This record gives sequence, C-alpha cells and structure tokens, in this order.
Amino acid sequence: MVLDSNNQSFRENVDKISRLSFAVGVYRPPSEGGSASLLLRITENCPWNKCTFCEMYKGQPFVYRSVDAVKKDIDTVKAMVEEIQEVSRKIGQEGRLNRDVLRTLLSVDPYLNENHCFSTVFNWLYYGGKTAFLQDANSMIMRPNEFIDVLEHLRKTLSTLTRVTSYTRSKTLAQRKLEELIAIRKAGLDRIHVGLETGDDELLKIVRKGVTSAEQIEGGRKAMAAGFQLSEYWMPDLGGRERWRQHAENTARVLNEINPHYIRSRPFVPRQGTEIFEDYEQGRLHISSPHERLQELNVMIENLQVTSRVCFDHNMNSWSNKNGGLLFSQSYEGYKFPEEKQVVLDLIREGLSIHKSRHIDIKELIAMGSL
Repeated sequence: MVLDSNNQSFRENVDKISRLSFAVGVYRPPSEGGSASLLLRITENCPWNKCTFCEMYKGQPFVYRSVDAVKKDIDTVKAMVEEIQEVSRKIGQEGRLNRDVLRTLLSVDPYLNENHCFSTVFNWLYYGGKTAFLQDANSMIMRPNEFIDVLEHLRKTLSTLTRVTSYTRSKTLAQRKLEELIAIRKAGLDRIHVGLETGDDELLKIVRKGVTSAEQIEGGRKAMAAGFQLSEYWMPDLGGRERWRQHAENTARVLNEINPHYIRSRPFVPRQGTEIFEDYEQGRLHISSPHERLQELNVMIENLQVTSRVCFDHNMNSWSNKNGGLLFSQSYEGYKFPEEKQVVLDLIREGLSIHKSRHIDIKELIAMGSL
C-alpha cells in the first residue's frame, strides 16, 4: 500500500526529512562501504596533511569539531530515522525499510535522491543500521574525554549499532596512554583503520609520514592491548624500484611486531597534485611493473609471521589469474594467516607465470589519464 502523496501529514514527514542535515565527509574504507556504514564527521579533514602521496585533504584546513556540534549531528540522524520510519508505518510497512518506502518518499520529493544525508541514513537503515564510521582522517585526535562523550551519546542515541569504526594515525595511538585507549574502546569504538603504508624508516621520512617504525609498533601494540579490532594498511610499491626490498622487509617486520587483526593491501598509485607524482614525472621515482610488484609482494608475504587476515580488498589489487579473472579474492575478510599463507604465495607464483601483458600496468593507466 502506498499512501496518497497529497496527504498533508505524510508530506510533513517528507518535508522534515528534506530539511534535516548533518556533516558527512567523502572518504571511508571500502569495508565500511561494503557494510553500508553510517558516515558521521567527527573531525574535518586531516590534522597532519603532509604525506607526499596523499591528495585526499590537500588544500583543506583541519577542523576540530566541538562535542556539541557532533552530538547535534547524531541527534539529527535520529530525527531523520524517526521520520523515515513514520513514513514506513503510514504506508503499511510497520517501520520496515524497503523499495516501496523509498519509491514513496521520492514520489513526494524527487530531490531526496540528491540529498547525501538522506541517502546515507536510508542505506544504513535499509541494511540493518548496524555499523557506523566516524570521519575524517584521524578521529582519535579528539581529546579522550570528549571522544568518550561523543561515543557514549552515539551508542545511546542509535541503539541498533553493533560496530563503530574510525581512521586514526599510528603516531596518535603511540601518544595516547593505554588507559585512555581502553576507556575509548569501552565507550563504544570497536575497530580502527591505520595507514601504516610502510615500515621502512628511510621511506617514512621520504614520504613525510610523520612517524617512525618504532612509533608504529608502539601505537599498534597499544591498540591491540586496548581491545580494538585493528586494520593496518600498507602500500605495495611505495618505494618504487629504488627501495622495494627494504620497503617489503621492514613493513613485514613492523606488522610482525604488531600482529593486527587485518593487513590490507593498497597498491601505490601516484596521484596528480601530489609531490610524489612530481617525483614520478621527473624520474626520481620509478614505478615497478606488475611482475615486479608481485615479486615485492612475495618478499613481504614470505616474511610475515602473523595470525592476521591478509586482504586485497581494493580495486588496485588488479593482477590477473590464468583464467583472466582477479588473482586475489577481494573479500573484506581476506586470507587467514598462517593457515592460508601458502595459498597467497601460490597465487603470487601463478601471477608471475602469466605474461606481463595480461596484468594491468599502473604506468599505462597514468599515461592514458585513467587515474
């Protein structure tokens, strides 16, 4: 049953939805997109913003949002949820969300489809309202007592949440006291995503990551000790042909010391507008071929002694298998180590046995302007 869109009470619900707004950023990990996480902007942009390879927040000032502003956004999400569920009840769906509810809402206000706040909340509810991702680049930069206040309000207000996640930096984790991290975890932050990129100290300085490998290890160990589910991201080929072996070996060394829950591969791509792209264009950095990247990956995997899940859940992990499909599974859960370590090594060997022309070459994509 679809209620007549001319019904005044019904239109009032839709009008309220269209007027509600809250801060939503652009970036989130692919795994959070896969779980339809609610996106909430706790801080804006990146407090470090000096990495030579990253274009995400360039030219954007860091904004430390107040607790009151964040709480107001959480309350706005709750108000939007209530209005959407009321519309569902009025068309006989008893508060459930389905395509009939969406069609009915859009029949009254087609512009809702262009409302990012509405889309975020509706998709989150449609898939169960279970997970939330706190944006932007380093939510842990919030003062611990303020972050705890926000998390407690979030959990109390949106009671269907079963997992809350965020990006943070190794440096920030290393600077936090363990008891502060434990309190943040207990307040409701379950999973953190950390851009390790490399464990090689020389390369960390070159790309201006602002952290040492020792601090990466300290921060990662603290996160694990505090009870967070930890995802660490690394960038195959960040060191190019010049530093590939030290990059692979030292990244494995650091990850072995941390032993996070997840290790996620994000192959390096020089992005226009970054300093490292200039290094690439001017010949100071030479990107490896697909086979060379696989050789680097082989060294990294051989040296890993972890009980992590190793994941290739990004479209730049684009090597081909012998049948023309993807070499690695892009599952968010990846391969369980050490049990499936040999599986990954065998896949690497399969990739190396295939002619280079069958793999996607990053250099060719850059030359064509496809990246």
